[in-house]
Amino acid sequence: MKKVILIVLSSIFFLSIGSCKRKKYTEVVEVPLPSKEEKMTIGLPEDVKADAGAFELLKLPYNYDALAPNIDAMTMEVHYSKHYLTYTNNLNKTLAGTELESLPIEEIFKKLDLNNADLRNNLGGYYNHTLYFDIMAPKAGGKPSDTLASAIDKDFGSFDNFKIQFEDAATKQFGSGWAWLIVDKAGKLQVTSTPNQDNPLMPRAVVVGTPILGIDVWEHAYYLNYQNKRKKYIEAFFNVINWKKVGEKYEEAIKK
Repeated sequence: MKKVILIVLSSIFFLSIGSCKRKKYTEVVEVPLPSKEEKMTIGLPEDVKADAGAFELLKLPYNYDALAPNIDAMTMEVHYSKHYLTYTNNLNKTLAGTELESLPIEEIFKKLDLNNADLRNNLGGYYNHTLYFDIMAPKAGGKPSDTLASAIDKDFGSFDNFKIQFEDAATKQFGSGWAWLIVDKAGKLQVTSTPNQDNPLMPRAVVVGTPILGIDVWEHAYYLNYQNKRKKYIEAFFNVINWKKVGEKYEEAIKK
Protein backbone atom coordinates (compact mmCIF):
# COMPACT_ATOMS: atom_id res chain seq x y z
CA MET A 1 0.00 0.00 0.00
CA LYS A 2 1.30 3.42 -0.94
CA LYS A 3 1.44 6.16 1.64
CA VAL A 4 1.36 9.88 1.46
CA ILE A 5 2.83 11.87 4.35
CA LEU A 6 0.80 14.93 5.23
CA ILE A 7 2.70 17.45 7.31
CA VAL A 8 0.43 19.74 9.26
CA LEU A 9 0.76 22.04 12.20
CA SER A 10 -1.10 20.86 15.26
CA SER A 11 -1.34 21.82 18.86
CA ILE A 12 -0.39 18.26 19.76
CA PHE A 13 3.06 19.57 18.89
CA PHE A 14 2.42 23.24 19.61
CA LEU A 15 3.70 26.48 18.20
CA SER A 16 4.99 28.66 21.01
CA ILE A 17 5.22 32.32 20.11
CA GLY A 18 7.34 34.88 21.90
CA SER A 19 8.81 38.21 21.07
CA CYS A 20 12.33 36.82 20.78
CA LYS A 21 12.01 33.04 20.74
CA ARG A 22 9.95 31.05 18.26
CA LYS A 23 9.89 27.26 18.07
CA LYS A 24 8.01 25.43 15.40
CA TYR A 25 6.88 21.85 15.69
CA THR A 26 5.31 19.80 12.95
CA GLU A 27 3.07 16.81 13.19
CA VAL A 28 3.57 14.04 10.67
CA VAL A 29 0.42 12.11 9.91
CA GLU A 30 0.83 9.08 7.69
CA VAL A 31 -2.33 8.71 5.67
CA PRO A 32 -2.49 5.39 3.80
CA LEU A 33 -3.76 5.64 0.24
CA PRO A 34 -5.23 2.61 -1.52
CA SER A 35 -3.41 0.95 -4.38
CA LYS A 36 -5.18 0.43 -7.67
CA GLU A 37 -6.15 -3.05 -6.54
CA GLU A 38 -7.50 -1.94 -3.19
CA LYS A 39 -10.65 -0.09 -2.24
CA MET A 40 -10.33 2.66 0.33
CA THR A 41 -12.11 1.76 3.56
CA ILE A 42 -13.52 4.51 5.76
CA GLY A 43 -14.43 3.67 9.33
CA LEU A 44 -17.40 4.76 11.39
CA PRO A 45 -17.44 7.64 13.89
CA GLU A 46 -19.13 5.45 16.53
CA ASP A 47 -16.10 3.17 16.55
CA VAL A 48 -13.93 5.97 17.96
CA LYS A 49 -13.67 5.82 21.74
CA ALA A 50 -11.85 8.25 24.01
CA ASP A 51 -10.14 7.15 27.20
CA ALA A 52 -12.16 7.63 30.37
CA GLY A 53 -11.89 11.15 31.76
CA ALA A 54 -13.60 14.42 32.54
CA PHE A 55 -14.64 15.13 28.94
CA GLU A 56 -16.07 12.95 26.20
CA LEU A 57 -15.94 13.05 22.43
CA LEU A 58 -18.89 14.66 20.74
CA LYS A 59 -20.80 11.84 19.08
CA LEU A 60 -20.70 12.70 15.41
CA PRO A 61 -24.33 12.65 14.18
CA TYR A 62 -23.32 11.88 10.60
CA ASN A 63 -20.88 9.59 8.79
CA TYR A 64 -17.49 10.75 7.55
CA ASP A 65 -18.65 10.94 3.94
CA ALA A 66 -21.85 12.87 4.70
CA LEU A 67 -20.32 16.32 4.10
CA ALA A 68 -18.75 15.46 0.74
CA PRO A 69 -17.86 17.00 -1.64
CA ASN A 70 -17.42 20.05 0.60
CA ILE A 71 -15.34 18.11 3.13
CA ASP A 72 -14.11 14.71 1.98
CA ALA A 73 -14.48 11.49 3.95
CA MET A 74 -10.76 10.86 4.54
CA THR A 75 -10.21 14.36 5.92
CA MET A 76 -13.19 13.94 8.23
CA GLU A 77 -11.99 10.57 9.49
CA VAL A 78 -8.43 11.75 10.16
CA HIS A 79 -9.67 14.97 11.73
CA TYR A 80 -12.19 13.30 14.03
CA SER A 81 -10.58 9.97 14.86
CA LYS A 82 -6.97 11.20 15.12
CA HIS A 83 -6.75 14.92 15.89
CA TYR A 84 -9.92 15.43 17.92
CA LEU A 85 -9.47 12.12 19.76
CA THR A 86 -5.90 13.04 20.69
CA TYR A 87 -6.89 16.45 22.04
CA THR A 88 -9.63 14.79 24.12
CA ASN A 89 -7.35 12.14 25.59
CA ASN A 90 -4.54 14.60 26.25
CA LEU A 91 -6.90 17.06 27.94
CA ASN A 92 -8.25 14.37 30.24
CA LYS A 93 -4.72 13.27 31.14
CA THR A 94 -3.69 16.85 31.86
CA LEU A 95 -6.72 17.45 34.10
CA ALA A 96 -6.59 14.12 35.93
CA GLY A 97 -6.09 14.57 39.66
CA THR A 98 -6.26 18.37 39.56
CA GLU A 99 -8.86 20.73 41.04
CA LEU A 100 -9.91 21.63 37.50
CA GLU A 101 -11.06 18.12 36.65
CA SER A 102 -14.58 18.56 38.05
CA LEU A 103 -15.25 22.03 36.64
CA PRO A 104 -17.36 22.92 33.59
CA ILE A 105 -15.13 23.74 30.63
CA GLU A 106 -16.05 27.45 30.68
CA GLU A 107 -14.78 27.67 34.27
CA ILE A 108 -11.53 25.98 33.31
CA PHE A 109 -10.97 28.65 30.67
CA LYS A 110 -11.45 31.35 33.31
CA LYS A 111 -8.77 29.78 35.50
CA LEU A 112 -6.41 28.92 32.63
CA ASP A 113 -2.76 29.83 33.04
CA LEU A 114 -1.66 30.70 29.52
CA ASN A 115 1.89 29.62 30.38
CA ASN A 116 0.64 26.07 30.87
CA ALA A 117 1.12 25.06 27.24
CA ASP A 118 -0.19 21.50 27.59
CA LEU A 119 -3.44 22.59 29.14
CA ARG A 120 -3.82 25.62 26.88
CA ASN A 121 -3.38 23.65 23.66
CA ASN A 122 -5.42 20.60 24.59
CA LEU A 123 -8.21 22.55 26.29
CA GLY A 124 -8.53 24.75 23.22
CA GLY A 125 -8.13 21.82 20.85
CA TYR A 126 -10.90 19.90 22.57
CA TYR A 127 -13.34 22.81 22.87
CA ASN A 128 -12.71 24.17 19.37
CA HIS A 129 -13.12 20.83 17.63
CA THR A 130 -16.23 19.95 19.63
CA LEU A 131 -17.87 23.15 18.42
CA TYR A 132 -16.63 22.68 14.85
CA PHE A 133 -18.06 19.18 14.42
CA ASP A 134 -21.27 20.14 16.20
CA ILE A 135 -22.21 23.03 13.91
CA MET A 136 -21.84 21.11 10.64
CA ALA A 137 -24.41 18.86 9.00
CA PRO A 138 -25.19 17.24 5.63
CA LYS A 139 -27.74 19.00 3.43
CA ALA A 140 -27.15 22.19 5.39
CA GLY A 141 -25.89 25.65 4.45
CA GLY A 142 -28.14 28.47 3.32
CA LYS A 143 -28.83 31.25 5.81
CA PRO A 144 -29.87 31.48 9.43
CA SER A 145 -33.41 32.34 10.44
CA ASP A 146 -35.38 33.77 13.34
CA THR A 147 -33.50 35.50 16.16
CA LEU A 148 -30.00 34.83 14.84
CA ALA A 149 -30.87 36.18 11.39
CA SER A 150 -32.18 39.39 12.94
CA ALA A 151 -29.07 39.73 15.11
CA ILE A 152 -26.76 39.27 12.12
CA ASP A 153 -28.66 41.93 10.17
CA LYS A 154 -28.48 44.27 13.16
CA ASP A 155 -24.81 43.80 13.96
CA PHE A 156 -23.37 43.35 10.46
CA GLY A 157 -25.91 45.10 8.24
CA SER A 158 -26.73 41.92 6.32
CA PHE A 159 -25.87 38.24 6.09
CA ASP A 160 -23.69 38.95 3.06
CA ASN A 161 -21.67 41.50 5.06
CA PHE A 162 -21.21 38.95 7.84
CA LYS A 163 -20.09 36.29 5.37
CA ILE A 164 -17.51 38.64 3.83
CA GLN A 165 -16.09 39.48 7.27
CA PHE A 166 -16.01 35.84 8.39
CA GLU A 167 -14.36 34.58 5.20
CA ASP A 168 -11.85 37.45 5.38
CA ALA A 169 -10.94 36.60 8.99
CA ALA A 170 -10.48 32.92 8.12
CA THR A 171 -8.46 33.65 4.99
CA LYS A 172 -6.15 36.18 6.65
CA GLN A 173 -5.48 34.14 9.80
CA PHE A 174 -1.74 33.66 9.41
CA GLY A 175 -0.68 30.04 9.75
CA SER A 176 -2.77 27.67 11.81
CA GLY A 177 -5.78 28.88 13.74
CA TRP A 178 -9.49 29.56 13.77
CA ALA A 179 -12.07 32.15 12.72
CA TRP A 180 -15.10 32.74 14.92
CA LEU A 181 -18.55 34.22 15.15
CA ILE A 182 -18.96 35.12 18.81
CA VAL A 183 -21.37 36.77 21.20
CA ASP A 184 -19.39 39.37 23.14
CA LYS A 185 -19.97 40.50 26.73
CA ALA A 186 -22.47 43.12 25.56
CA GLY A 187 -24.51 40.51 23.67
CA LYS A 188 -23.32 41.75 20.29
CA LEU A 189 -22.17 39.48 17.47
CA GLN A 190 -18.57 39.88 16.36
CA VAL A 191 -16.16 38.13 13.99
CA THR A 192 -12.66 37.43 15.21
CA SER A 193 -9.80 34.95 14.76
CA THR A 194 -7.23 33.27 16.98
CA PRO A 195 -3.93 31.46 16.36
CA ASN A 196 -3.19 27.82 17.06
CA GLN A 197 -5.84 26.31 19.38
CA ASP A 198 -6.63 29.55 21.20
CA ASN A 199 -10.19 30.85 21.31
CA PRO A 200 -12.13 33.92 22.53
CA LEU A 201 -12.88 32.30 25.90
CA MET A 202 -9.23 32.39 26.91
CA PRO A 203 -7.74 35.07 29.15
CA ARG A 204 -6.31 38.06 27.27
CA ALA A 205 -8.13 37.17 24.03
CA VAL A 206 -8.09 40.13 21.63
CA VAL A 207 -11.89 39.91 21.39
CA VAL A 208 -13.57 38.15 24.32
CA GLY A 209 -16.83 36.29 23.88
CA THR A 210 -18.67 33.02 23.52
CA PRO A 211 -18.10 31.22 20.19
CA ILE A 212 -21.23 30.05 18.38
CA LEU A 213 -19.59 29.28 15.03
CA GLY A 214 -15.98 28.38 14.25
CA ILE A 215 -13.96 27.20 11.28
CA ASP A 216 -10.73 25.28 11.66
CA VAL A 217 -8.08 26.64 9.29
CA TRP A 218 -5.30 24.32 10.37
CA GLU A 219 -4.05 22.46 7.30
CA HIS A 220 -5.24 19.12 8.66
CA ALA A 221 -8.82 20.40 8.24
CA TYR A 222 -8.60 20.80 4.48
CA TYR A 223 -5.24 19.96 2.92
CA LEU A 224 -6.02 16.48 1.59
CA ASN A 225 -8.80 17.86 -0.58
CA TYR A 226 -7.90 21.51 -1.14
CA GLN A 227 -4.09 21.57 -0.74
CA ASN A 228 -3.06 25.24 -0.54
CA LYS A 229 -6.47 26.56 -1.62
CA ARG A 230 -7.70 27.57 1.81
CA LYS A 231 -10.16 30.08 0.38
CA LYS A 232 -12.05 27.34 -1.51
CA TYR A 233 -12.33 25.32 1.69
CA ILE A 234 -13.71 28.37 3.52
CA GLU A 235 -16.28 28.94 0.79
CA ALA A 236 -17.28 25.26 0.87
CA PHE A 237 -17.65 25.39 4.67
CA PHE A 238 -20.71 27.62 4.25
CA ASN A 239 -22.43 24.73 2.47
CA VAL A 240 -22.28 22.54 5.59
CA ILE A 241 -23.06 25.04 8.37
CA ASN A 242 -26.00 23.87 10.45
CA TRP A 243 -27.61 27.25 11.10
CA LYS A 244 -30.28 25.73 13.34
CA LYS A 245 -27.54 24.51 15.69
CA VAL A 246 -25.71 27.84 15.52
CA GLY A 247 -28.98 29.57 16.34
CA GLU A 248 -29.41 27.38 19.41
CA LYS A 249 -25.92 28.29 20.58
CA TYR A 250 -26.74 31.97 20.04
CA GLU A 251 -29.85 31.68 22.19
CA GLU A 252 -27.82 29.98 24.94
CA ALA A 253 -25.08 32.63 24.78
CA ILE A 254 -27.37 35.64 25.10
CA LYS A 255 -29.00 34.13 28.21
CA LYS A 256 -25.67 34.07 30.09
